[in-house]
Amino acid sequence: MPRLYRAVIATTLLFSMAFLAFGQRRKKKGQDDEPTQQLEVLPEPPGFVTVETGKIRFLYSPLTAKGLLSQQTRDALKALQKQARGAQIVHVRAFVAGTGDIRRVQTIVSEVFSEKKQTLPAVTVVQIGLLPLEGSQVLLEATMSDRKAINPHGIAFFSGQQVRQEGEISNPLSPVLPLVEKSLDALGTAVASAAVKPSDMLRVTCLVSSIADYEGVRAKVAGAYPGAAVAVLQLQRGPTRPVSECEAVARLTAPPEAAVRMVNPAKLSSSPNYSQIALVRSPRLVLTGGQMAFGDEPEDVKLAFDRLGRVLSSANVSYKDVFFTSFYPLTTTVQEKIRDVRFSYLDKSRPPASTMILFEGLPSLDASFGMNVAAAAP
Repeated sequence: MPRLYRAVIATTLLFSMAFLAFGQRRKKKGQDDEPTQQLEVLPEPPGFVTVETGKIRFLYSPLTAKGLLSQQTRDALKALQKQARGAQIVHVRAFVAGTGDIRRVQTIVSEVFSEKKQTLPAVTVVQIGLLPLEGSQVLLEATMSDRKAINPHGIAFFSGQQVRQEGEISNPLSPVLPLVEKSLDALGTAVASAAVKPSDMLRVTCLVSSIADYEGVRAKVAGAYPGAAVAVLQLQRGPTRPVSECEAVARLTAPPEAAVRMVNPAKLSSSPNYSQIALVRSPRLVLTGGQMAFGDEPEDVKLAFDRLGRVLSSANVSYKDVFFTSFYPLTTTVQEKIRDVRFSYLDKSRPPASTMILFEGLPSLDASFGMNVAAAAP
């Protein structure tokens, strides 16, 4: 091998070794290292929120069929934030249809509010059977704290007025307008007994077995309560019988005698398990996020109530302060277990107003029912 050629090879090797050694020394000092990419850990929505009674109002998100569940949830949240006009969204109840992963909804709520550096709302997520727009997968109900008092005398919470078609059922998905009309008649009786004007209704939510006649149902509800936020939802994909249950919240025209007063009008059915109306002038309310139960044995139901009790305690209230309960059972069996257990916790001498009807699903496949409550705070 010629001497010059050997010299070139030796020089090249020396430079290569020197470069590698230099690179290793720099790497040891961390001069060349790229910073480690770490995904931001999103905060979880709170277990409860506290809101001034006088400032509560409601909105429903517009329906869209654009994109899948994640995009629709983001778009719905952004639409609500725009419609809120500066009011703070304190609680989101998400009604999810379709086959998307509904566990994503809570994460997306955290993402959207964190991106805007806004306080996170409490969140309740339930799965329903169908929404009235083909391809639509989510409807969001927003409870807001307005910038000024709009309910100076307090608010009224009305239990869901349930009407079922009894007897032999030929078509569980048959139109429900006749049942909704009866639900609204009962709600109207409750509204009149609370001395509430139809124009003072803040929200009306009708949970039905079918939206085959959605346009007629929604027109009926909106016509009765033109100023209210209105939603009509199909509870299950395959219901067992036609049913309608309409619940509502309204602005009071005069303050009740007590901070919370439970009312059972004589013209409505009476039950020892719930009150028809809760009249509330307590200065503040505690609204909890969704709490799920896993299993349908009494011990499983009690564990869910225990967990919710700890949430209430952290808000400096207790079950004796609860005036409205929303239950989301998935089977009639667990419905009965809830009825058996709940008054081990709730005040049976003044049972809360309530809505309890079968839903399609919950964010966990192992869940048997969900619930959230409203309680009066001093």
